[in-house]
Amino acid sequence: MHDLVAITPLGAIRPRVDSHGPVTLTEVTDRAFASVAARVGHETQTAALVTTLTDAPAPGPARMGGESVSAFWMGPDQWMITAPLDTHEDLARQIAVQAKGAASITDQTGAWCRFDLTGDGLTDVFERLTNANTRAFTGGEAQRAAIEHMGCFLLCHNPRHISVIGPRSSAGSLHHALLTAIRSAH
Repeated sequence: MHDLVAITPLGAIRPRVDSHGPVTLTEVTDRAFASVAARVGHETQTAALVTTLTDAPAPGPARMGGESVSAFWMGPDQWMITAPLDTHEDLARQIAVQAKGAASITDQTGAWCRFDLTGDGLTDVFERLTNANTRAFTGGEAQRAAIEHMGCFLLCHNPRHISVIGPRSSAGSLHHALLTAIRSAH
């Protein structure tokens, strides 16, 4: 029998946490991801499903919503749903059961990584990484952005807490870019 041990996107047993000045960079590994895309003719039904899942209105363009189970807008009639991994390890299957064929659901947990930046001066950090106008962020924004040529999503929980969702295959490069920008800004 094999003794397999899960590793983080950065290849460790435990999530990495780095602090520099007023900013903390945390590798987040306790979230499940699933994409939801409405099938033709089922757009309203799928938006209602996202509302039910998150207990909040389905987010519109460049927005996010929900608490424990949350969603962010990825494109017309497309959302990424994220939930606690310990209770939603099979998130895509759970959503597919509720969707009843109205939407295409894909497990995304192994495809993406998440890094949370918390603290003061986050706009100074992001100005070194992307042209996204993070100075205008007040909370609830979900913006697609390029960071070091990687397609990412910036999720603003509040001006002192921004999550970066990026490709898991580039987790090391993304972490390096974020940490370098933090050190440069502070």
